[in-house]
Amino acid sequence: MSLAPPATPFPAAMVVDFPPKKLHFPVKTLKIGLILVWLCGFILFSISFYATTQILPSSSSSSSSSSSIKEQINNITGSKRPTVTIFTAVRPFCGSIGRKQTLAIRSWLGLSQDIRVVLFTQDPSGFSFAGSFGPGSRVSVEPTIDFTFLGTPFFHSMIARAQASNSDISVVMDSETILLPDFFSTLSYVHKLDHDWLLIASSKNVSDFPFELDVDGKHWVGDNGKRVGTKKLQDFLSHGQWEDCVDKKMIMAWNNGDLPLHNGVLPPFLYGKGFHTLWVINEALSSNFRFVFDASLTISSFFINNIYDGATIESRNWEKVGNSHLGAFYGSLFFHEANYSNLIKLFKCDGHYHFGSTIDNIVYPLGNSIGLKLSDLGVFRSSKHKKLVSCFDEIKPKINVVCSRKKKLMSLEPLSFPFSLELLLSKRADKNKTIVLAIAGYSYKDMLMSWVCRLHLLNVSNFVVCALDDEIYDFSILQGLPVFRDKLAPRNISYDDCHFGTSCFQRVTKVKSRVVLEILKLGYNLLMSDVDVYWFKNPLPLVTTFGPGVFLAQSDEYKITGPINLPRRLNSGFYYAHSDNSTISALKKVVKHASLSNLSEQPSFYDTLCGVNGSNRLGDDMCHEPETNLTVRFLDRNLFPNGAYQDLWDSDDVSSTCMQKGCFVLHNNWISGRQKKLQRQVSSGLWEYDISTRMCLQTWQRSKPISSIFGVQSLEKDSRKPKDVKDGSFSIEGSQKSREFCVRVVHAGGREDLYEKPISVSKIMKKYPGMCVAWPEIFKNPHKAVLSSHELLLPGRKYYLVPLTTVKKLKKKHSSKKKRPTGKKGKSQTVIPSDESDDSVCSAKDYYVSKSKFLVKKHIRSNKQRVPPVVKSKSWRGSDWEPSLTSIQELSP
Repeated sequence: MSLAPPATPFPAAMVVDFPPKKLHFPVKTLKIGLILVWLCGFILFSISFYATTQILPSSSSSSSSSSSIKEQINNITGSKRPTVTIFTAVRPFCGSIGRKQTLAIRSWLGLSQDIRVVLFTQDPSGFSFAGSFGPGSRVSVEPTIDFTFLGTPFFHSMIARAQASNSDISVVMDSETILLPDFFSTLSYVHKLDHDWLLIASSKNVSDFPFELDVDGKHWVGDNGKRVGTKKLQDFLSHGQWEDCVDKKMIMAWNNGDLPLHNGVLPPFLYGKGFHTLWVINEALSSNFRFVFDASLTISSFFINNIYDGATIESRNWEKVGNSHLGAFYGSLFFHEANYSNLIKLFKCDGHYHFGSTIDNIVYPLGNSIGLKLSDLGVFRSSKHKKLVSCFDEIKPKINVVCSRKKKLMSLEPLSFPFSLELLLSKRADKNKTIVLAIAGYSYKDMLMSWVCRLHLLNVSNFVVCALDDEIYDFSILQGLPVFRDKLAPRNISYDDCHFGTSCFQRVTKVKSRVVLEILKLGYNLLMSDVDVYWFKNPLPLVTTFGPGVFLAQSDEYKITGPINLPRRLNSGFYYAHSDNSTISALKKVVKHASLSNLSEQPSFYDTLCGVNGSNRLGDDMCHEPETNLTVRFLDRNLFPNGAYQDLWDSDDVSSTCMQKGCFVLHNNWISGRQKKLQRQVSSGLWEYDISTRMCLQTWQRSKPISSIFGVQSLEKDSRKPKDVKDGSFSIEGSQKSREFCVRVVHAGGREDLYEKPISVSKIMKKYPGMCVAWPEIFKNPHKAVLSSHELLLPGRKYYLVPLTTVKKLKKKHSSKKKRPTGKKGKSQTVIPSDESDDSVCSAKDYYVSKSKFLVKKHIRSNKQRVPPVVKSKSWRGSDWEPSLTSIQELSP
């Protein structure tokens, strides 16, 4: 083993022995010299006292100044302690689980006044627990992260919230893990490192712990009430067992510096369901942004592993299956798993911290100076200090944790919920047995999530999702949504060409009324809402005031004046239905009519309930179906406007305009095409979902705008106005912390243009003549990957900038390889072209490799000329205006 020796103060050649000499000084000269020394000392003391009074506040200041004095003294002496925030997901504070969580959290708070605790929970008991510490305590609750519909927190949302902290160090750990004082001393030491770091520590498992905290929470006491020293506690823990990398029981801490934890985006892992911590460690080591080390030898942490009362959420196997799918499909864990046991170890010997490598058999003594230089690792190596070497050799066998999970990623179980429709409805319905239903296919997954996130903000939890295809079903499970699969839904649903007027649209819409009828028969009232309906406030308190036998529906009439119940103006994308005999009988007629029609289900609603050509109309806003005695009421358009009413979508500030009108919802219809819908809604600011990170947008995310990283103007903390955003491009070669939130246009060589808000393809092509914008699949499928000039590029997605000549070559090459003879007469074989480059066309791997890989800089500004903001064209509508849609048989989209 080798060791880095301390620097020698002077070279050996400078140490010289001289023979002693007898010196003689006159007495008078000696007295004068002593007087001069005394005077110099007095002057130096006076100067030092004056400087101190200038730096520190006067003693006559208020009591608050005393802490300021202490803080400044700490700054001068370099002994300032770091602020630490511990983030933890808690379960309800009841039974044995509640007692263990209480003991653990009190142990954290007793370590230092510089430690704060944030609880991730939406359970009322969590708020009560935090409130028990009194106002202004160091314990707070954060309910605004992403949870599944059963309350399991999302790990990626927890990490994002922890990264938004203003403390020096963020810690994520399990709510039952107990800490001893060496936890804070370890963090105080590594906080001095001159490089961004990521700390990992495993906890021990003990079957019993016979000690309790005193009333103040600062000292441990035994059964006899006497205090127990830290050494005795650590001796007790020496009999505990290390956990073999249980993700939930591992401590993860990092300094809030400039570098990200890893490259790329953290998938939506469910906390405590496996793979999430190991995934982060693996990606952090692969990215090589931060110094990653294991502090298990210097942090005394443990949890009491006794049997819980009753069943626990750990029995939900589908959540673990979901995490295994994410671990296999994202990042490098499946292909290249790092060895956790090979991490650099932080250990303590003779009261000093050191780093050691069990693989290279090297010890790195960094000393105890302020601002520890991580660059010293591996520079100085020596075998002189055998005591330190033997100390590390003695400690190494104490921790031998096995963390490999790669085998579990090899054979993946299919994703599936163990809920029938009846069971799911019983879990989700409110006290009035009312359900909010959304029906979506995979092409509308982003709009579905924005709709769900909006309902979360409005505290609407009684919703369920009907999946039209397997892809949206799997996606919804991974996003923690209450989803069920409609087995009779059409299988051939187009991704982009399933909008109003298409045959795909007609097939899909007929699924809706059939599913609604099934839910009504099960005894549940239902609010049907398309995912392109933006909710400003919860409409349920209003629509549920109408009694049974009344069917409420949105009107699709676009003219400002006149009747709103004209023929085929009933919108089947937003309506409320009671579970009563009249409504069920009427819906049966609608379903039957739709099954025999070659149109979508929307005309069937009107023709059945209001009669052909409106023969059953009552006044200007009602209909009456005589056979079932069902009354149809059209909702007030000022409160429930459609997409063509009063030009609301063309307002400079759609949100403010609608809120002033008192809108409950705004339908994003009267526009043809999924991409155009998406473009209109995102650019208006009525969007609640981050596509790139798969997280709902939260206020704590908006409080750290992109401008803080790029140095450009961005949205204010709570501003939703798109006009406040400077739509400029800027080049950056690796700021992974922010690039995932932008439109990414990748040039040849790896350089990227980033745009903070959506931008049209035409503007990119105008800026770069002769270039095409394409999806990353351009080298596999050039015929379908090139985007047209009218399409919109969205934040969170990556696009390639490819020369037109290259696109032509790719298409030619792809066509020539599409069908290749197999050697048998009359038969051919379809060949998928690889990404390997040839003499004429580059592959994506060669073409878009960054010239400066993972170079992270602060506040990088581009010298490129900015693209002016995208200006929305405002349409001025007169009294004779009509929506400009392609002429089709149906009257409303």
